[in-house]
Amino acid sequence: MEKKSTGDLGQELMSQPDLDAYIHDNQEQFSNNSVIGLLSALFDRKNISKAELARQAGISEVYLHQVFSGRRRLSRDRLLCICVGLEVTLEETQRMLKQAGYAPLYPRRKREAIIAHGIVHHTPLGQINDRLFSENEKTLF
Repeated sequence: MEKKSTGDLGQELMSQPDLDAYIHDNQEQFSNNSVIGLLSALFDRKNISKAELARQAGISEVYLHQVFSGRRRLSRDRLLCICVGLEVTLEETQRMLKQAGYAPLYPRRKREAIIAHGIVHHTPLGQINDRLFSENEKTLF
């Protein structure tokens, strides 16, 4: 089956009076990658232990294991911390945010520009937080 664009799906959704029919007709179009699945795939590509990831992301190992097991839902800021810890790309970060139901990083906001810049340049989390603090912006943790 050919993949429909998000715009096409949106138009179809708004013009379809029967939601059940829309869901049935587009079952194969829905994204079924969970945040945990995407996170696990990114983690598996990296040569890093979960203990090291927890340290680099500024979270406890217990919390990280709860995330990977699906027992804990990540806040947007915690998800960003893990993305920084994994040194993923900005595109991968935006995809993770979107999959989790969060807004992508928006460069018109100073805080978000600082975070995005740090992700692009693989800046350690502590340095990103220091910069956020010096700019009177909320730190990631």
